[in-house]
Order: sequence, then C-alpha cells, then structure tokens
Amino acid sequence: MGRSEGEVILVTDTVWEARSAELTTISPGAEFIVLRESPVSDPDIERLTIAFFSADAWPGRTAALMGPVVRAPRLHWLHTFSAGLDDPVFARLSDRGVRVTNSPGAAAPAIAHSVIHHLITLIRRLDEIGRDQHQRQWSHRVTDDPADLRLGIIGLGSIGSEIARLAMAIGMDVVGLRRHPTGSEPCPTWATDRLSELLTHSDALVMCAPLTDDTREMLGADEFAAMPTGSYFVNVGRGECVDESALIDALDSGHLAGAALDVFEIEPLPEESPLWAMERVIITPHSSGSTHRSARRAEDTFLELLAQTASDTASR
Repeated sequence: MGRSEGEVILVTDTVWEARSAELTTISPGAEFIVLRESPVSDPDIERLTIAFFSADAWPGRTAALMGPVVRAPRLHWLHTFSAGLDDPVFARLSDRGVRVTNSPGAAAPAIAHSVIHHLITLIRRLDEIGRDQHQRQWSHRVTDDPADLRLGIIGLGSIGSEIARLAMAIGMDVVGLRRHPTGSEPCPTWATDRLSELLTHSDALVMCAPLTDDTREMLGADEFAAMPTGSYFVNVGRGECVDESALIDALDSGHLAGAALDVFEIEPLPEESPLWAMERVIITPHSSGSTHRSARRAEDTFLELLAQTASDTASR
C-alpha cells in the first residue's frame, strides 16, 4: 500500500476515537501510536515517522505530543491544526528535513465569527449593556451602527477574506491590505505600502496577518495615532505584530474607543497586564478559532494529505 506500509503515526486519543476507521482505511499498513494519559514510550518515539498535532492537544497536551515529535529521529512529516507556522519548533523540524504542513482556513469561519461578534459588541456597546444588566440598571443607549463604519483588514488570507465577507454582509465598507494583491480578494485590497492610508481610512482595524519579519511590531504608537479618534482595534493574528505598550497607551488615552484581543506578546497574558482591567477591552485566551468544527476541518486536511501522500508514493 505504498509508503503507508511501515509508517508509524502518532495521533491523540480524541482523533483516534473519532477518525480511526478513516485513518486505517487510508493507511492500512501503518501502525498508529495513540497519545493517551501516559507518555509516549522511548521505543515508540524511536519508530515514529508521522505525527498529527491536532487541536485537542493544544494547549494542555502540547508538550506531551510535541515532546516526542522533536525527539523522533525517523520523523519525516508533521501536520499541525494551526494556520500559522511561525513557532520556532516548526522551523527546527523543517531544518532537520521534516515536512511540516498546516491547516490554513480550518479555523477561518470561527475566527471571522468571533471578529464580527467583537466588533458589534464594541460598536453597539453591548459590553456596557451586559454590565447594566448585571447591576440591574435600565440605561437606554443610542450607539453607532457597524454599517456606518469603515473596516480595514491587515492580511487577506483565508481568515482575512472570511472576515471581509462577513463584514460586508452587515454593511461595512471594507478595505484589505496584503503584500501582493491578486485582484481575487472579496473586497478592495491595497498593497502594504499603503498602510498609512489604510490606518487613516479605518474606523475599525483588524490584524490577522501572520508573524514575519515585516509584520513584527507592524503597529506601534505612530500607527495607532494615525487611526481616527474613537476607532476600534481587533487582533486575531499574532501578539508580536503589535507594540503592546503602545496599544495600552492608545486605549488609556481614549484615542482608541475599544479593542478585542485574542493574541498577546506573552501568552498566557500576565496577571499584572493593564489590559485585564480596561473596561472597553475584550480579552479571549487565543481561542477565537477554537470550535469543534474547526478541529474537524483540520482533521479533514490531515486525512486528505495522508491519502494524497499514500497515493503519490504508490504511483512511483
């Protein structure tokens, strides 16, 4: 059955219980090591050739799964549920000759839902209404409407494109920013050399670009100052894309009217961070894409790649 014969594949018990029939059909000659409560044994680590870092392993069992992965001398392929590959561990594996694949788009719908939810919460001041309810206060408010605001999106990959589609569906005027616009984006999209123009144009800004040398601290004090007073900021990309102290200053001064943050320079966000106490800041623990459906979509990607790998090998 091609290369599946003799492969030793590491998956979690969650994936095994849900997808074992498909896995064994695709790779009938493979041996599966299932990560359960006990650690993967040293002999199994020595034999391991393929691993799937699935969403259910993050973050609680990351060490239990990735520890064996980085130690496995015969490993030739790792697939991860994540869209991003900026963690240094992936680079180290690639440098060893390990094929590292990811799941772009698997969590895009869930992340886009989170972004739109947060924008509506901030713009319609639903967070304040929730506090009024908790305090049993009847306080009528007239708020802005998302359809009257201009949204800028930095990064027009699968996530940014899905955010754009949903934002336009609720009437927002959307402009995207990416390194090389193709013309196939769902909204008008500018090249990154127009960042300054995008900032002054945007009543709300969403960061969903990957972390690269170009995007590290892409947004700092000057960039936040260029945004209109009373604007909103959402980050579902990477915390390191933003100068966090500059963001705190922009929020503390009132220049930014609010923010929704799913990613941070340090994770978990330290208890002493001022962000925790800011009333118009929504904090989520790097979980904007964490749904059961997102996990299944990443599993589907792994199964498709596993089947394609077996087919390509068998045809040689």
